[in-house]
Amino acid sequence: MTDAEQMEQARRVLVGGVNSPVRAYQSVGGVPVFVTRGAGAEIWGVDGSRYLDCVGSWGTAILGHADPDVVAAVCRAAQDGLSFGAPTPGETELARRLVERVPGAERIRLVSSGTEATLSAIRLARAVTGRDGLIKFAGGYHGHSDSLLVEAGSGALTGGHPSSPGIPAELARLTRVLPYNDGAALREALAREGDRIAAVIVEIVAGNMGCVPPEPDFLAALTEATRAAGARLIADEVMTGFRVGPEGALGRYGIRADLITLGKIIGGGLPMGALAGSGRDLDALAPSGPVYQAGTLSGNPLSVASGIATLDKLADPQVYTRLAGRTDRLAAGLEGLIQETGAQATVHHVPGMWSVFFCAPPVRNLEDVRRSRPQAFRHFFHSLKSQGILLPPSPYESAFLSLAHEERDIDRILGAARTALRTLPP
Repeated sequence: MTDAEQMEQARRVLVGGVNSPVRAYQSVGGVPVFVTRGAGAEIWGVDGSRYLDCVGSWGTAILGHADPDVVAAVCRAAQDGLSFGAPTPGETELARRLVERVPGAERIRLVSSGTEATLSAIRLARAVTGRDGLIKFAGGYHGHSDSLLVEAGSGALTGGHPSSPGIPAELARLTRVLPYNDGAALREALAREGDRIAAVIVEIVAGNMGCVPPEPDFLAALTEATRAAGARLIADEVMTGFRVGPEGALGRYGIRADLITLGKIIGGGLPMGALAGSGRDLDALAPSGPVYQAGTLSGNPLSVASGIATLDKLADPQVYTRLAGRTDRLAAGLEGLIQETGAQATVHHVPGMWSVFFCAPPVRNLEDVRRSRPQAFRHFFHSLKSQGILLPPSPYESAFLSLAHEERDIDRILGAARTALRTLPP
């Protein structure tokens, strides 16, 4: 069966043929690859096609696909039962690892997705501050809950709907949207109405408008201005947690947040999210406090087993040295190719994450990202795909490397990129 035939069948029973909008290839055109299996840095499609994978389950697969130790841990857990709706020792073990490694984490609440973690963080911040207002940054995607789907990145941008219908205007008015990487705008907003702001939520490294690293003044404003206003700083580390370093983006950039949301890697490929923070705040959640949050599958034993096995394999800091080195080499190679070919493009990267924007620098925020030429990205995407390399099918998504990507894979990406850049449309 071909991808096109599979898509035709899927559209009959699934909305748009997919279960998450960006998978539909609306931004790049064509038919999505229907994946049947993965191993290491590669995936296979229904028609037998084989691809070097730079999507990595949108950042989840830091070890690569079907890591034998993780698969074995999940199989052992499955033999004892799939779900109990009761406490298990594994939940405590996973939470202990998170408390040990996440800066500022004293308590953990396990949930089933990053979206659930961020919506719970906002509810908690509003409860403990007694305020309703929220500040986010244009292009930052923190899940599809109502308070957050305002000027959102990721699939919301790809689909051309920065704000979704169905969000009450009254709720949207509680969310202030500021430019990412603009410390002055944040200071001004908090000075003007800080007493009404419950929280500032941020992807420290933006990943849902492509990979855009933070600038020093912006990082300083996040911590200093938020603290001065008495608002909570929520660090959305769903994508960057345990990816950009052993302590995530918080550790990499040396800042502290009041609340931290996690997902993706901490489930090792199975559904998992977490809310972390101080005991002062987290103990306000039920059953210790009055702020209600619950979930039948929270702390699911299979996800917990997968997460523990993944984090144990990431315990050696040398794995991040290797990941950073390969990402640096890829980015340097791409920059060299841009100079060689004369392409108008900008490369950003942090360990394990990278993006090519088809516009001149600087690329600091969503306004800059929108200068990137969509037709150039479409060409780049399909050229690499035809050469057996799969990128995220949107110019608003970061691409990823895993620990399974070898030096020869970096060479392969660079070789394909040379071909693509030499044939870019004007």
